[in-house]
Amino acid sequence: MQQWYTISAEETLATLDSNRSGLTAGEAEARLKRYGLNELQEKKKKTAVMMFVGQFSDFLIIVLMAAALMAGLAGSPKDAIVIMAVVVINAVIGFIQEHKAEKAMAALKKMAAPSATVIRDGSPLQLVASLLVPGDLVLLNAGKVVPADMRLVEVAQLLVEEAALTGESVAVEKHSQPIHEEGIPLGDRRNMAYNGTVVVGGRGVGVVTDTGMATEIGKIATMLQEEKEVKTPLQKRLGQFGKKLAGVILLISAVVFGMGVLRGEDVVAMFLTGISLAVAAIPEALPAVITITLALGAKKMARQNALTRKLAAVETLGSVTYICSDKTGTLTLNRMEVEAVYGGGALLPAEELTDHYLLLQAMALSNDAHDNGGEEVLGDPTEVALYNFAKKHGFRKKELEQQYPRSGEIPFDAERKAMTTFHRAPDGQYLSFSKGAAEMLVEKCSLMMTDAGPAAVDREQVLSVAAGMAASGLRVLSLAMRRWQEQPEKLQPDEVERDLILLGLAGIMDPPREEAKDAVAMCRTAGIVPVMITGDHPLTAEVIARRLGILDDGAADVIGGAELEKMPDDEFAGKVRGIKVYARVAPEQKLKIVKALQDNNEFVAMTGDGVNDAPAIKRADIGISMGITGTDVTKEASAIILLDDNFATIVRAVREGRRIYNNILKFIKYSMTSNAGTITAIFFAPFFGLPLPMLPIQILWLNMLTDSLPGLALAAEPAEKDVMHQPPRKPQEGVFSSGRGWYIARFGLIIGSIALLLQAYAINNAMNWQTMVFTFLVLNRMGVAMSVRSDSFSLWRTGVFSNKPILGAVLLVFVLQLAAVYLPFFNLIFYTEPMSLEELLIVLAASPLTLFAVEAEKLFRSKANRSLSAA
Repeated sequence: MQQWYTISAEETLATLDSNRSGLTAGEAEARLKRYGLNELQEKKKKTAVMMFVGQFSDFLIIVLMAAALMAGLAGSPKDAIVIMAVVVINAVIGFIQEHKAEKAMAALKKMAAPSATVIRDGSPLQLVASLLVPGDLVLLNAGKVVPADMRLVEVAQLLVEEAALTGESVAVEKHSQPIHEEGIPLGDRRNMAYNGTVVVGGRGVGVVTDTGMATEIGKIATMLQEEKEVKTPLQKRLGQFGKKLAGVILLISAVVFGMGVLRGEDVVAMFLTGISLAVAAIPEALPAVITITLALGAKKMARQNALTRKLAAVETLGSVTYICSDKTGTLTLNRMEVEAVYGGGALLPAEELTDHYLLLQAMALSNDAHDNGGEEVLGDPTEVALYNFAKKHGFRKKELEQQYPRSGEIPFDAERKAMTTFHRAPDGQYLSFSKGAAEMLVEKCSLMMTDAGPAAVDREQVLSVAAGMAASGLRVLSLAMRRWQEQPEKLQPDEVERDLILLGLAGIMDPPREEAKDAVAMCRTAGIVPVMITGDHPLTAEVIARRLGILDDGAADVIGGAELEKMPDDEFAGKVRGIKVYARVAPEQKLKIVKALQDNNEFVAMTGDGVNDAPAIKRADIGISMGITGTDVTKEASAIILLDDNFATIVRAVREGRRIYNNILKFIKYSMTSNAGTITAIFFAPFFGLPLPMLPIQILWLNMLTDSLPGLALAAEPAEKDVMHQPPRKPQEGVFSSGRGWYIARFGLIIGSIALLLQAYAINNAMNWQTMVFTFLVLNRMGVAMSVRSDSFSLWRTGVFSNKPILGAVLLVFVLQLAAVYLPFFNLIFYTEPMSLEELLIVLAASPLTLFAVEAEKLFRSKANRSLSAA
């Protein structure tokens, strides 16, 4: 591939068969046919029907549809309708989310420049940017969006803002000279201008080298199209869970059916019982509980400035092990500020500067930044920093210009790396203020301003201080002055910028957000590794990373884009976990980093705001974009948008994600433990010579009543006290991992055993045994719901009243079950008989036994852990 920045402007024109007069109209038309329109192309989209049908391909959804069919065959069309309603609602929500995600390409197209000024047949011509072709000569002016990738052939103080593409906050000064180094990052290609970037100063002429999908932004669009989104941890775990569950259900239903037939039970009745048992074993309320839990969590996160675009990805935050964050605007303020000042022979933090009158005057006057009548200051970020610093110390540019009006200037240029402005003083004399790179301007100073007045300048000492400031990640500018009786007629740099008085040095940086430091510390406490990925210089990136706590005081753990490009994939895969800062990286390298971490079984969150972040954000397990500074492309590719652009908001979102995921697991544990108890009772009853404990309609009532209300109430469970002191859940951890499977089997067996003992006792004492077992299994589940609210803390420590919705759910279930037992209308539907007071008291005494068993186990485990800690 041609690296245009390595050859001269004339060679570029010759290679593209163009010249300084531009293409002819005929040649441009021929090239348009050959290269196509200068616009981003979209891959063939899924139709709305295909998107909607695709929502039904999840294995758990298939199991639920089978459950609805079984419910219908079991004589319960209402149950079948409810289950299918849950399936359809989930499909509609999934369809809406996928449809929103398709807007990413539309946002990219919106970024493209709508028009361009091009030279054809030797004359300037305004045309639609989509008609540009390679070889076209394009005029660039301040405020214009660059309409295609181009090699600059002529520049005059041209400044281009490339933050959206490279991540750098400072506008880049361009030139037209060749760069004799191949494979350099985009940010270092100073003789190129790229599609979608913005001209903020000066002017230039460029020859188009690439259009449409061949541009750098086009390559990002291609990556965005080709990059598939990965499934969330919950989607993966529920997929495995659904497959295992389906196998177990079919086996148990077949055994129950076979055992019943062998005992002489009616074949049709046993068939209906087997199907009902299968429906009872499937937690059909699970999709609804998950959807509502995620929706409630998303609503709460929105109040905390984290807007959720993809509902299913909310819980992913609870499993994230790495957060890869862009630096500019995410970890930093995206606002250059003066951080340190050297004047009068002393280096001071910015806040300690007090009486350097001339230095502050120079910052305000030798400055092209200006306010727009409000709070916003317009101009080059570096000059804005000096403007704000001077204003903060009482030196307002507008007021000073009334006393010292600007009378002349020598603009900045790349060769001398300085600018000079002339100002007429109130006494009729003139002052010139020069500002520029320390290594260039200090050499032109003969004196230095001190507290005692001008004195001989120690250039070696000043340059040593400047080097130290630069080594700490600061961009160093020197400011100097000279007094004149009269302003020279011709302002020649060689004559004006000599015999200067050095006023001082200013160290400027885009500083880290104060709250981001606390957020990084919290991430590390929670077992999450924060990683900085930026297009900025390695030194600046390392300094910011150390100040934030991303890097420790030990090894640097910093790698540049050029080094990463040369590193073999297998070597990088072995080192990726130890690298905390990536600098000067290209968009495809960000994607490479995310993939490498994922290949190491890490779950990755990617934050960012620029177009260059979009493909990696889409590929990451969860993409997080910035709501204020973020581009539309990045927002559309992301799962979560930070409305306040605050990295600290991620910490709150992670906490909420962990709470949400924990609550979903609590529901699964509650539902599956309760279902296991029911299955145990039905499965083992024939082995003990007992009749089936419940009828099919009772099983369906039990399942629908107890799964829905308490399950939804568990969604409101507050986060446990130690939620942010736990490591992330292992990505490969299944639904039944961490002892949940053993918990379900253990307490399911206990519930089933109590039910069988109750059944045998009631039969032997000629009691209303079927209604008693039926009511016990309903009320017992309420105890299970209360016990699963915390894995480690007792119900009393968690707080019985800390989740009021679940108390309401328990009370409502109790009332509805009593209605099913005591109201004649429901007696006919559920084949129940009113229980006597004695029978009701026996059931009420047996129902909380599981709750007591779980709480006793927690107490025992807590004491054991304290004993181990003490030892």
